Amino acid sequence: MSAGLVVAGLQGNIALHGQTLIFATPVFVMPHFTISTLLGIGIPFFVVTMASQNAPGIATLKAHGYNLPVSPLISWTALTALVLAPFGGFTVCIAAITAAICMGQDIHPDPKKRYMAAVAAGFFYLIAGVFGGSIGIVFTALPVALIHTIAGLALLGTIAGSLYRALENERQRDAAIITFLITASGVTLLGGGSAFWGLIGGIITHLILNLPAHKKEHDAGKS
Repeated sequence: MSAGLVVAGLQGNIALHGQTLIFATPVFVMPHFTISTLLGIGIPFFVVTMASQNAPGIATLKAHGYNLPVSPLISWTALTALVLAPFGGFTVCIAAITAAICMGQDIHPDPKKRYMAAVAAGFFYLIAGVFGGSIGIVFTALPVALIHTIAGLALLGTIAGSLYRALENERQRDAAIITFLITASGVTLLGGGSAFWGLIGGIITHLILNLPAHKKEHDAGKS
């Protein structure tokens, strides 16, 4: 990141002329409920959140050995979002990318202590919220390629570790590859993102390839 900033600065690709520090100030907005908004925004937002955040987030948790009960996790997350929604916290969910970054071996050798990474991330989210205007200006001043590179490098270790664990099981290897390829394609269909369709494609592939084996094991158990 430092090298990229230096190169971009030397090339004159960082435009921060006349920018000042901006503090975010809360603005009260009176909630207004309508059936059309509920159907046109609420339900699609629910589907997209479940497909692109909660489902991949839970899969990430399980991939790192955190076998949590799904129903209570979703219920408490939804209740928290309901309480915080009037204050702008309607995006509370099982964030897939944040979860992935905070679960690697590089965070802490002990899986029980990796939650501190999420606490630290929350602290920096607060700082980002207070200086949201200034941070937005900084990111718009940086080259797009540099921003994409920084984001990719942040996920590099997580992607490598997840691929290793996904391909470790020979019976699940093909399904994992299909999931990865669909997710990496960035395809969107019927309001669902690539993460959702990658999950669907992986499940279907796993069922098709392993159904005969499961049937043989079931028949062998009967005999």
